[in-house]
Amino acid sequence: MSEPRKQNYLHGAAILAAGVVIMKILGAIYKIPLRNILGDAGYGYFNAAYSIYNVLLTISTAGLPVALSRMISEANTLGRYNQVRSTFRVAYVTLAVLGALLTALMLLFPSEMAIILVHTPESTQSVFALAPAVLLVCLTSAYRGYIQGHSDMRPTTVGQVLEVLVKVIVGLSLAEWLIHSGESVPMASAGAIFGVTAGALAALIYMAVKSRPYRASRNSGDVPDGAGATFARFVKIGVPITLGASVMSVITLLDTNLVNIRLLDAGLDPTLADTLYGSYSAMLTLYNLPAAFITPLTISVVPAISAAVASRDQAGAGEIAESSLRISAVISLPMGVGLSVLAYPIVNVLYSDTHEIGPTLLVWLGVASFFVCMALMTNAILQAGGNEKYPVWSMLAGGAVKLAVNWVLVGNPDVNIVGAPIGTICCYAVMCLMNCVFLHSCMKRPPNYVKVLLRPAVSSAVMGLSAWAVYGLAVRFIGGADMGRLVMAVCMCVAIFVAVFVYLVMVVATRAVTYEDMRLIPRGDKIARLLRIR
Repeated sequence: MSEPRKQNYLHGAAILAAGVVIMKILGAIYKIPLRNILGDAGYGYFNAAYSIYNVLLTISTAGLPVALSRMISEANTLGRYNQVRSTFRVAYVTLAVLGALLTALMLLFPSEMAIILVHTPESTQSVFALAPAVLLVCLTSAYRGYIQGHSDMRPTTVGQVLEVLVKVIVGLSLAEWLIHSGESVPMASAGAIFGVTAGALAALIYMAVKSRPYRASRNSGDVPDGAGATFARFVKIGVPITLGASVMSVITLLDTNLVNIRLLDAGLDPTLADTLYGSYSAMLTLYNLPAAFITPLTISVVPAISAAVASRDQAGAGEIAESSLRISAVISLPMGVGLSVLAYPIVNVLYSDTHEIGPTLLVWLGVASFFVCMALMTNAILQAGGNEKYPVWSMLAGGAVKLAVNWVLVGNPDVNIVGAPIGTICCYAVMCLMNCVFLHSCMKRPPNYVKVLLRPAVSSAVMGLSAWAVYGLAVRFIGGADMGRLVMAVCMCVAIFVAVFVYLVMVVATRAVTYEDMRLIPRGDKIARLLRIR
C-alpha cells in the first residue's frame, strides 16, 4: 500500500485551518445553545470540569505527540523507516499507559478533584463523565502525531471535525433531554460534557483506520535504535514540551479556583460570583477563536522546521519561522481587534441574557488573543528547533504574573472579574517577549520582528477603525435606540463585511503577505494574482 502524498507546511496548515472553520461553526452550534440551556452558573460548572480535564489532557498529549511528530519527521528525512515504526510503537504504548492512569484518577476521585482543584463541587458528575475521554484522546494523539510526522494533515482535520460533530450531537441532545426531564443543572452539565467522550471515541476509530497506509512495510536497511533508547529520546523531547504546556494548564486550573475565591473575597454574593464567572467562561469561547486558527500552523511548523534542522538547513528553518510568525500576525491581529471593537454587539447577539459585564470582558480578551497566538507560534518554533526548555521558563514567568495580577485585581471590589482578562494579557505578553528574546539568541537566522508585525498592525488598525465607524453608522440609520437582537445582528454583520473588505485591501496595499507566502498554500499563486500580490 503506497504512502499518501505529503504537503508542504503551509499547505498542511491550510487543510487544518479549513477543518478549524468547520469545527468552530460546529462549536458555536454546541457552546452557544449549551450556555443558553445551562445558564451562566451551569456553564460555569461545565467549564470548571473541562479545566480539570484540560490539565490531565495537556500532561498526556501536549508534548508527547509533538515529540513523536518531530522524531518521525527526522527519521523520514534521513530514510530510517524501521526507526519510524519503532518510534511509533514506543510512543503508542507510552501514551496508552499514561492515559489509562489519568482516566483511573478521574474515575476514582471525581468529587475530590472538583472540590480541591476548582472549588466547584457541582462539577463532580461532569468530571466523572469526562474520565474515559483522557485515555481515548491519548490513543488518538499517538496516531495523529505519527501521521503528522509524515507531513499529512488531512486525516487529523477529518478526525477533528468528526470528533466535534459527534460531541455536538451527543452533548446537546443529552443536556436538553436532562433539563426537560427535570434533572439538576449539574447533571445536565455532565450530560453535555459526555459528548466530549463520545466524540473522542469516534475520532480514535477513524484515526486508527487512516494510519494503516503509513504502517505498511517500506524497504529500509537501517537498524532501529533499541526500545529503551527510543523511549529515552521520546521522553527527553516530550517532557519539556509537556511541562511547558502543563504549566499554563495548571495555572489556568489554579486561576479558575483563584478567581472564584477572590470574587467572594471581594464581597460579592456567591450567586453573583457564579454568574460573573459563568459570563467570563462564555467570553473565553470567543477569545479562543483566533488561537484555533493559529494552532494548525503550529502543528505543521514542527515537522517542517525539524526536517530543516535535521538536514542542517538553518536558513530554511529561519525562513519557515519568520513566514509562520508573519502569517500568525496577519490572522490573529485583525481577529483580536474585531473582538474588541465589536464586543458589545457580538456579546448581545450571541449571549443576549448574559451578565452586562460580558462586553467589557471581551474587549480585554480580544487584546489578549493576539498575545496568545504569538506565544503559541513562538513556542512551536522553539520546540521544533530542539529548544524545548525555553518555553517552560517563559510559561512559568507568564503564569506567575497572571496569578499575581489576578490575586490583586479580582479581589478588588471595583475591578472583580475584569481583573481576570487583564491578568491574561499580562501573562501572554511576558511569554511573547521572553520567547522572542530566546529565538533571537538560539537561531542563526532569527525572525525580523518589525517585518513580521508592522504591516499587519497598520492593516488591523485601519480595519478596526472602519468596523467601529460602520457599526456606529448602521446603528444610527438602521437600528435606532430601541433596536432588537436581529437588527443589532444585521448592523454587526454589515460592519464585519466592510471590515473584512478593508483589511484585504490593506493587506495587499501594505504587502503584509508576500507572493512567496501565497505560493505555499493550495492555489495560492492564483489567489495572489487575483489580489495582485507580487
